[in-house]
Amino acid sequence: MATRPVAKAKTRSRVGGSAVPLDDTDRQILNLMQGKFPIASNPYAAVSEAAGIPESELLSRVERLIKERIIRQVTPIFDTRALGFASMLVAAKVDPENPHRAAKVINQHPGVSHNYLRDHDFNLWFTIATTPDSELGLQGTLDILAAEAGAESVRQLPTLNLFKIRMDLEMEGGTEALATPQAEAVKPAPINVVPYDELDIAVIRALQGSMPVISQPYAPAAAVVGMPEEKFLEHLRGMQERGILRRVAAILFHRRAGFSANGMGVWKVPEDKVLEIGGRMASFRGISHCYERPVYADWPYALFTMAHGRSKEECDAILEAIANDTGIHERSVLYSSTEFKKIRLQYFTGEFEQWESEHSQG
Repeated sequence: MATRPVAKAKTRSRVGGSAVPLDDTDRQILNLMQGKFPIASNPYAAVSEAAGIPESELLSRVERLIKERIIRQVTPIFDTRALGFASMLVAAKVDPENPHRAAKVINQHPGVSHNYLRDHDFNLWFTIATTPDSELGLQGTLDILAAEAGAESVRQLPTLNLFKIRMDLEMEGGTEALATPQAEAVKPAPINVVPYDELDIAVIRALQGSMPVISQPYAPAAAVVGMPEEKFLEHLRGMQERGILRRVAAILFHRRAGFSANGMGVWKVPEDKVLEIGGRMASFRGISHCYERPVYADWPYALFTMAHGRSKEECDAILEAIANDTGIHERSVLYSSTEFKKIRLQYFTGEFEQWESEHSQG
């Protein structure tokens, strides 16, 4: 039997930074908007004060950064698991000569938020979520997607422990900042469903997606829900305390912002060291995501870390710093060559139910 060819992925890497020139103030704004966009009536006023520029200039710069596709959107980030959605990372082995066809099929599911071609025999890697009341569930949904996409094999990689999930690109510091622990080792975050009601759902529906770049960006959503703005903000802060809302932030186009490489570092770690080592790996600034996932006979890697850098070499430097810090050297790195899909999930829209109705085997 002929050996199946492995897709030769070309790792994208842009040397020299952003695709669009950014000055120091732009970079400062991008850092602030990713991490310190407050739930307040005039959040841009607070960001402009931190940046040391007038609010009018900040709004103008943010609008320009959106127009130039550096900022993807300013948006609330809700916690999929807290809302009771089932989700996981999936690795699929699809036709290496035509992975785009399989990706197109998989991307049609509204719960697929990320989908990348990676340099591995399992070449298509995507995240998927299904609603709490899904009739198909994750397994039924994956069975249909695998069949329709012509996947030879599908490997399910659910989260066993979550150490970090925070896409926050460091726009001002260099490689040293990315390759250095920024905090003490973290403990795994709980993955619990949080009770929520119809008002929470109404707030999510009104606010999700791109927020307007105006002085009071929460006000339009408050009006849609029919709440005074301050009551709406109070409710949002309560949702954050309950774990439903993680934060509100600017999401960037990685490559346009200069971070043209991302490497998924997967690590072979002794079972009794996973919690300790995972927490340490998550503390590195250049790591956006850190999870424990299942191991298989041919896949001994328990810890997954996503490294983001301005070049492949910078990603390698981050991962090598982690290896030297933790003493864990047995790893593999999967680089992405094509981004087939990257969105924020839209909740409670009816799209999930429509997909299941159209694809149900029953």
